[in-house]
Amino acid sequence: MLTRDEVKRLWWQVPGVGKPRKEGELDYAGATWVAASEANWRRADRPDDFTIDRVIIHVTQGSFASAVRVFQDPGHQAATHYIVGQDGRVVQMIRELDVAYQAGNRAYNERGVGIEHEGFVDRPKDLTKAMYESSARLTASICARHGIPVDREHIIGHVEVPGTDHTDPGPHWDWDRYLELVRRAATAPPSPSPTPSAKA
Repeated sequence: MLTRDEVKRLWWQVPGVGKPRKEGELDYAGATWVAASEANWRRADRPDDFTIDRVIIHVTQGSFASAVRVFQDPGHQAATHYIVGQDGRVVQMIRELDVAYQAGNRAYNERGVGIEHEGFVDRPKDLTKAMYESSARLTASICARHGIPVDREHIIGHVEVPGTDHTDPGPHWDWDRYLELVRRAATAPPSPSPTPSAKA
């Protein structure tokens, strides 16, 4: 016989039952909601069905607007949970409880939260102070929510995903600087709880 806790974790597996959701609901209060195409992610109930234990860092190889556009395109068949702009703005396109088709590796998709960063891997000037600081606050928030250690084993680049042919975030991404910013953000006073946001 199942315990109450086991029933609570498994109820979502009953056919036709899904975790209640609200359109535009955010996991991170500093973001604006813009929905990705449903073809670019898979509905899930993380962390009940898949443990979240990675943050995966990407670089868009394009502009903020072009990244939003391709993630809204059902033919693209890939997206990340968040995009961070060079000016520090953050858009959330997929809920953290769902699986984004982001890494080219099913297990890493199921376990990871993905963050794209506006710019090109071969242009260090694209990796701005505002972007690093905003992304670090976002990553610190993700790590706190899911109990992810702030280290290079659990905060990784797309290039480090087994089987990938991607090189992002590239040789100019400053991992020491980034992890220090994430650690600092993790010790800062907590932000307000996330609330639904109007679409951008």
